Amino acid sequence: MRPPTGQQFTISRDVDGRRMRAAITEVAAGLRELTLDGIDLVEPFAEDARPAKAQGIVLAPWGGRVAGGDWQHEGATQRLALTERDKGNASHGLLRFSPYRLLEQTESKLLLQATIHPQSGWPFLIDTFVAYELTDDGLTVTHEAINAGTERAPWAVGAHPYLAVGATPAEQLTLTVPAARVFNAVDLIPTEETLVDAMDASAPDLRAGRRLAELDIDHNYAGLEFVGGVATSSLVDERGRGVELWQDAAFPYAVVFTPRDFPSVDGNRHAVAVEPMSAPANALNSGNGLVWLEPGETWRGQWGIAPVGF
Repeated sequence: MRPPTGQQFTISRDVDGRRMRAAITEVAAGLRELTLDGIDLVEPFAEDARPAKAQGIVLAPWGGRVAGGDWQHEGATQRLALTERDKGNASHGLLRFSPYRLLEQTESKLLLQATIHPQSGWPFLIDTFVAYELTDDGLTVTHEAINAGTERAPWAVGAHPYLAVGATPAEQLTLTVPAARVFNAVDLIPTEETLVDAMDASAPDLRAGRRLAELDIDHNYAGLEFVGGVATSSLVDERGRGVELWQDAAFPYAVVFTPRDFPSVDGNRHAVAVEPMSAPANALNSGNGLVWLEPGETWRGQWGIAPVGF
């Protein structure tokens, strides 16, 4: 039986005497597994399963949603296919169900490529690349985009990993995200940006860490604190074991999503996605964080996941 996410790619490496392993899918270039000595660092899904709630996928050429599926380009309304029918939005980009092409694979590195062709609501030609590499510090993910067309094109990208510390329950996990600002939203579409200090518990300040079990949110965060060129979020257990998710300056936003009904391999559980984003949701309409690439121009950004405390 063929996996629903296409060909499965595996890379591995010894990190401080421990074996780190990652499994990546052909469809959506998704991160299906990341383990350290068999301990899950992201929520995995089975090879014969489909990713739940955008689990591990790449979001391009926009992250989150485009409100109503419509946006304006040079005075003309562009109409994207509505892929979130209950809310009437175009959700999570154009590559969510598309296969990527293998360009290079070594024991510890994988390079995948997919082209976004002109289509309804998207009159541009973009070549995209995703590299997964295991290093002594953990997993590094590099995204590149090249405008292969003849006119300038908008670009945004994100990723959708769900962090994990093995099977540790939410009651024993602390989430920290170094974000000073958050977007107000209506039906998950961001409106104005405000300080987290001014928000109520529905959009909590995560800078000092919060118990995952207390959180029920799906918000676009901004104003990330960058130290040494990266902003670092973390999910750790009561012994300080866990993961850090870092993102470079090309990813100045993060979506934090904490579903209480996440269908893990062991049944429903309270999970958390920390999603590095180059732009917040609805950027094709708001312009927030949106990059415009000239013909032949390249965009590049990195994020990664590192084990801590093991």
